[in-house]
Amino acid sequence: MKTRNEADSPRGRIALIQGWVSGELEMSPAMARHLDGCLTCRACETACPSLVAYGRLADGAKARRTARQPAWRRITRRLGLHALSHARVMQAIGRLAKGYNAIGLARLAERLSIHSLHRLAAYHRIAAALSRTARPSTPRDPRDSRLDLFIGCMGSSAQGAAVQAAIRVCERLDLNPRVSADSDCCGALMRHNGFPEEADRYRAAVARAHAGRPLVGLSSACVAELKEHPQLRETQEICAFLESIDWPPTLQLKRLERTVAVHEPCSHRNLLGGVSAVYDLLKRIPGIQVAPLAGNDQCCGAAGTYLLQQPAMAARLLEDKLTAARRAHPDILVTTNPGCALHLIAGFHEAGLEIEVCHPIELIARQLPE
Repeated sequence: MKTRNEADSPRGRIALIQGWVSGELEMSPAMARHLDGCLTCRACETACPSLVAYGRLADGAKARRTARQPAWRRITRRLGLHALSHARVMQAIGRLAKGYNAIGLARLAERLSIHSLHRLAAYHRIAAALSRTARPSTPRDPRDSRLDLFIGCMGSSAQGAAVQAAIRVCERLDLNPRVSADSDCCGALMRHNGFPEEADRYRAAVARAHAGRPLVGLSSACVAELKEHPQLRETQEICAFLESIDWPPTLQLKRLERTVAVHEPCSHRNLLGGVSAVYDLLKRIPGIQVAPLAGNDQCCGAAGTYLLQQPAMAARLLEDKLTAARRAHPDILVTTNPGCALHLIAGFHEAGLEIEVCHPIELIARQLPE
């Protein structure tokens, strides 16, 4: 624990929530800081012998606090989160990020040492990372489609290359995935920021849009959120899905003599039962050397909107990942979470580490035979 403060531990936060709900404690700025410092990584749940559902407690407390805020604050916050949950808004942000980098504002910000201003630095890092990843995805609805790809609200802006790679791989396996023209949102962003009713509506819309069809997602965080809905429990993460089906024996991937480090997002590690499918899928590539990034049991600091809301702590957690990457110095780092990918891309760039960050499916697509 970075702060070495009991109030910043899961047990301490539960005690604070209990005291507040029972009326024994008043909500104060100090208490809010302790509660808001939680990453909601859910690592504590995997270690808890009593199986305490800490994530539900944390989200419930956030919803209760949000409901008690002044109406103007709730409205403006809700509108901002709705915007970030809309694919077209995220695509527009991606285009702005490219412009931010292209006209030299990113370089100017770095010369002005914006990294010393934590909140501004967080936005700068994300803009710089988005400028390197934004790539619109194209909707498709082939007649013989056998599954739906869940792109999510960040798919085009943060995982465009992964979307195209997933389509290529699925096509080679004769699956012909369908990609919706209107990218859905799983609702996680709303839920973890105190708006569970809106989150439920987003998730219910996904259930209606993909009713009766196999659903496969690229983002581990989105998949974890969707699986909480009764009609979406069979949703699969793309690597696990590809490892669960039969591949034609004639489809042999090309050799790749590269070292690859696997970053294990909290959502994948703690909520989807582990990341073994990622390793197994990558090992289909001859010659590749795959190993976990040291410290995978700790969050990278992205954690949804956490890196924007708690930039100082997010930067401290990111530094641990940079240290691990410096020691291992892989050619490529893969991750299944787009928020983590942006956070790491930005960190590697600032640290001068020439390590590519991508989704595992991108490596598989690159090694497909001609």
